[in-house]
Amino acid sequence: MLRPSYRRAPAERRQALIDAAARSLARHGAGGVSVRTIATEAGVSPGLVTHHFEGVEPLIAATYRQVSERVGEALGEAVAAAGADPRARLEAYVVGNFLPPVMDEDLLGTWLGLLGLTRSMPLVAAAHAESYADFRAAIERLLAEHGGGGDRRIEAVAITALIDGLWLELCLDRSVFSAEEAAALARRWIDALLGGGIGP
Repeated sequence: MLRPSYRRAPAERRQALIDAAARSLARHGAGGVSVRTIATEAGVSPGLVTHHFEGVEPLIAATYRQVSERVGEALGEAVAAAGADPRARLEAYVVGNFLPPVMDEDLLGTWLGLLGLTRSMPLVAAAHAESYADFRAAIERLLAEHGGGGDRRIEAVAITALIDGLWLELCLDRSVFSAEEAAALARRWIDALLGGGIGP
């Protein structure tokens, strides 16, 4: 029988490669990601990348999913901490995007690299579609807590776009506006949406 440390080793090596891929994307962007650069970042031989992921594309897709999961977990924790009030929960989800750990310059580099690869790597495009569907579904559920029924899909799309735009601009240049201003703008937009001032 193998000792537990040996049983965990393959999972640990896979995780090390995913972490290395995220760092490589942050440093080099989509154009600089390869089996060799990721292996060098992880401090392993290129053969280990293909052994655990059968190539760079499956590794990048796994990285996309894990980065998205980490963001989703952080936002889920923010929602849980907001309590039971539907308005506070929705606001916590949106505003949480402008606070650490989601507001992070390294995450910006990784995210931009991942998005750039959706055009050339079908597995990464599929991971993107799944991840964004999960984010929209989370927003739809939070909107549904306000009652009123109806299709919340397009409202969730709009809130996702608002978050993405503010997050991107804030990461790129914090001299233009602050995280507090982004949060205030998002709150006003949510007020208008829930009050019927914004519609499809």
